[in-house]
Amino acid sequence: MGEDGRGPQRSMRLFDVYPLYDINIVKGEGCQVWDDKGQEYLDLYGGHAVISIGHCHPHYVQMLQEQLTRLGFYSNSVINRLQEQLAERLGKASGYEDYQFFLINSGAEANENAMKLASFTNGRTRILSAEKAFHGRTSLAVEATQNPKIIAPINANRHVTYLPINDLDAWKRELEKGDVCACIVECIQGVGGCNMLTAEFAQGLQEACHANGAFLICDEIQCGYGRSGKFFAHQWLGIRPDLITVAKGIGNGFPMGGVLIAPTFQPVYGQLGTTFGGNHLACTAALAVLDVFEQEHLVENAHKVGEYLAQRLRQMQLRTDHILEVRGRGLMIGVVLDIPHKEVRSRLIHEQHCFTGCAGTNILRILPPLCLTEAQVDDFITRLETVLKSI
Repeated sequence: MGEDGRGPQRSMRLFDVYPLYDINIVKGEGCQVWDDKGQEYLDLYGGHAVISIGHCHPHYVQMLQEQLTRLGFYSNSVINRLQEQLAERLGKASGYEDYQFFLINSGAEANENAMKLASFTNGRTRILSAEKAFHGRTSLAVEATQNPKIIAPINANRHVTYLPINDLDAWKRELEKGDVCACIVECIQGVGGCNMLTAEFAQGLQEACHANGAFLICDEIQCGYGRSGKFFAHQWLGIRPDLITVAKGIGNGFPMGGVLIAPTFQPVYGQLGTTFGGNHLACTAALAVLDVFEQEHLVENAHKVGEYLAQRLRQMQLRTDHILEVRGRGLMIGVVLDIPHKEVRSRLIHEQHCFTGCAGTNILRILPPLCLTEAQVDDFITRLETVLKSI
């Protein structure tokens, strides 16, 4: 009985929406994590591609600790010089010094604000999105995500048309109807399975958007921030989007998102807003990430080690029938299997102590911290080959 005598003592439970592995991760360093029993794991998942500079990088930890002793948060009603520093540094690092920057808290919120800003500007309400896209779980972002299981009736407002990736004629036909607000694309699809846009499609889509009064939004939340081997994945494709959304790797685990906004957009007081976006701790985390990117050349490392990883996987493909295809670029790689990924991932975790991601029913997604080494790639290849030989 409870203290008041009215029934058994109860405690609040978590809302059970996540299928969980029975593993409690309590420590991380670089590309390794440890559970509460002391078992070490090789982390090639980075918590959904969130960990960019490695777990608990000492520079990152020091900067956050020092900032927390000064000020953790104040509102966007006063000047925050850290926001200004971040915008300047990000512009230089990414090659978008002439763009503007709006700070929020997550990837979904970044996509919401990008589509909202596009609609404010051209007054239109229809969005074109790719089949198998994932752009978030809120409002219009979830409507732009092609997964009926996560689109509630209140979100199903017929704002979005889904089209095949790289089918330029199909996208042009819709744009030529003259009612499209924006096209939103992932240059390397995440949840969709590491499918990549072609340069021909991306350039043609940008041209068609501009010709028909629509905006091009590149969702760089997972494939951006150095993961592809360039700062943004669209920079492999020879395009310059009107709006670029970022999150995940920007804060190395600190919740943060942002929208890079072309100079053609004019800000209006009160048009966009956020309580927590761009707070002092978040900006400090993002500045620390850029410091490490520069000091340790992590974008270049993502390209170099990513090429090595893809090469080793394709060599393994010649030795096993289980690998059908290797997709992706940099440290965003999809391994298409001839068997369901569930058993492979389970054995990798429980027998080989290695975390990977997944997509669909038969794709392993490899999304490690950008500090991954070639030696760690070799280690992973040994572990994966051991699992595939046992199945």
